[in-house]
Amino acid sequence: MTTKQSLRKELLALRRSQNAAQRDRAAHAVATHVGTTHWLAPGKRIGLYASMPQELGTGPLIALAQQRGCQVYLPRITSMRKRSMRFVPLSPNAQQHDFGMLEPEGDGWLGARFLDTIFCAGVGFDRRGARLGHGAGFYDRALAFRRTRQHWQGPRLVGLAYHFQVVPRIPVIDTDVFMDLLVTDRGIDELLVDED
Repeated sequence: MTTKQSLRKELLALRRSQNAAQRDRAAHAVATHVGTTHWLAPGKRIGLYASMPQELGTGPLIALAQQRGCQVYLPRITSMRKRSMRFVPLSPNAQQHDFGMLEPEGDGWLGARFLDTIFCAGVGFDRRGARLGHGAGFYDRALAFRRTRQHWQGPRLVGLAYHFQVVPRIPVIDTDVFMDLLVTDRGIDELLVDED
C-alpha cells in the first residue's frame, strides 16, 4: 500500500469515528468561522459541495451563504470516464450520484474559474495547502487552470476539514492543485505555500 493510500485509509477511519453530535458541532463551527470573513458578501459566486454523511457537513455553510445573498453552486459530475465536473446552481431538485453525493439538477452551469470562492472537500490537507481527495481527480481537473496562471490566482480555494484531517505532509504529484486557506472546526489557517 502506498503512503497516500495508507494516509487516506487512516484519515477516513478517523472521519468515520465522529458521532452525529461531533459532526454537527464541527459543521456549525466551520460556518461560524467562515461567517467572520468577507467571502460570503451578497452576490458572490460560491462553490460548495453537498456533504456526504461522514464528511464535514456543509449544510450550515450553505444556509449562511444563501442567507447572505450569495449565488451557491454545487459540483455535478459530467463524465466519469474523463473525471470531469461542472458547478451547477443550487437547486431544491437533486439526485444522488453513484458516489453518494447529491447533485443539483438543471441545465445552467458556471466554470470554476468564474467562481469567487470554492470550498473544497478533502480526506486530508497539509499546511502547504496540498489536498488529499478520494483519488478520482475531479477537483484537480476542474481547477487545473490554477496551476498555469501567472498573475491572478482566483477563485479563492478553501479546504474544509475536521482539525484532525490537517496532517504534516501529503505526498503530491504535478497535477495536484493547492488550497489557499483551510477552515477547520478550530478556525481559519493561513497556509505556508512556500514551505519546503
